[in-house]
Amino acid sequence: MSISIINGIQIPAFDVEMLTRGKLIVVPFNQFQKEGKVFWLYPGQKLPYNLSLEQYYQPEYLAKAKICSVQHTTYPIHIKAWARCELHWHINPDQKQLLPKIAEATIWQLSALEHIFEQYQVLKLLILRVYHLSTLSVVNTPVYPSAFYWNKAEDLINNASKNDTPIVSNASFIRRKTLLLTGKLYPYTDIESLQFQCEQMAQNNTDAQQLNYDIKNFLGWTSEASNEKLDQNRDWINDIASLGNRSKEEDEEKTNYQAGTDFENVVRDSLELLGFTIDYAHKGGAGGLDLFCSKPYPLFGECKAGKKIPNPTAVQLLNLGMLRRPDLFNQAAKLIIGPGEPTTQLQDAAKIQGMAIIKPETLQKLVKLQSNHRNSVDLFKLKEYLKAGQSDEEVEKYIDQVYTEMSLRSQMITAVKELSEQDNETLKATHPSFTVIEIRVHYNVTHNPRLNDEVVHDLLIELSSPLTGYLGRIKGSNWNSDRFYFLRDLPIN
Repeated sequence: MSISIINGIQIPAFDVEMLTRGKLIVVPFNQFQKEGKVFWLYPGQKLPYNLSLEQYYQPEYLAKAKICSVQHTTYPIHIKAWARCELHWHINPDQKQLLPKIAEATIWQLSALEHIFEQYQVLKLLILRVYHLSTLSVVNTPVYPSAFYWNKAEDLINNASKNDTPIVSNASFIRRKTLLLTGKLYPYTDIESLQFQCEQMAQNNTDAQQLNYDIKNFLGWTSEASNEKLDQNRDWINDIASLGNRSKEEDEEKTNYQAGTDFENVVRDSLELLGFTIDYAHKGGAGGLDLFCSKPYPLFGECKAGKKIPNPTAVQLLNLGMLRRPDLFNQAAKLIIGPGEPTTQLQDAAKIQGMAIIKPETLQKLVKLQSNHRNSVDLFKLKEYLKAGQSDEEVEKYIDQVYTEMSLRSQMITAVKELSEQDNETLKATHPSFTVIEIRVHYNVTHNPRLNDEVVHDLLIELSSPLTGYLGRIKGSNWNSDRFYFLRDLPIN
């Protein structure tokens, strides 16, 4: 269903950029806007009271602000987002002590906010709920600098929709709004600065892309485009099984060699994504060891693409491993990856030498688990399931166990979320928090097996860790007085 928007507001281009990234939920704006009003966010050039970029923005944001400003000096200009006014907040003289906290939680110089305040002894701020515009609007004609934007016939303006994605999750927005209004210190300023740096490196760095997405996810900022990009970069995950099952018997010799090389490469990529450190001194090839992982524990591996795993594979892995690293081989994990059922001879040899055999399909499931839920695979626990001989069934048990543990945590998060949504009026005003007992009672009403307070508290502490960030925690004097609140979902896929 479309949303009728009559006009837009003009705010500095870099402020719009930060609103659409999730860094800001508030922006200085002098003209009164009533609560609930919706408008386009037009990236303008004029700063409040003719301040310069250097005067307006904090030093760490200045270079990006200059680039953003220049990018919006030529037409056409794209409108990427629309917003709903949640509050037109007036900072009056008796609240002037809030200005340093606002500056610390945003991108503006404290001196700039104080300068704006001094003009009329008030600082007017729009607290905005911002949404991605599903289809960009295009402004083709120059716009005169003012407080508002009115589209012309030459502009291509697309409708906003109730299905448009909010930039910031509901729980994160409510918490940030509450912190602003109450003048409490925003706890994630340093993490946001790290995200800003990651985003600048992310264009050509996959690791930075992942960290950027993880930080945004932790902060409660939606980032669908980034997530899609990461998915595109990992399309190879869906090819692990097919590369392993490529038939040697049906291909020519040159293609056979290439098939084996492709499979070795994708296995190395898979183990790296799982968290192993690959020693690239061992690159496989004719007569070479296919792979050796040095951390977090030594692992030797052989990759066999094709319909069959040759009988001598176990002996080959033994000889090459002892030749390359005799000091580590006996205590190391040993892995053979290939399709088809191993022969009895190979099974016996693998059991004697402590070598696990898994199919490419099993490796693909492990890698998908790790890709969808970063750091969910514990490599030391996985090692316990790499039994000598055919290990697919054991590894499948481990994968199921991880999903079961994640499902429990997802249900616990949902229980806190459901409690938060029971009182919509309270939710509008603040972020509600709940005791361990309240959460345990709500969870046990609809779930089995029922959990006790100790187990629930341990789970809540884990889920509210800064390294996970699914829940927030207000620490009490003891576990009974700890309170927890919802931040973001944990989808299981």
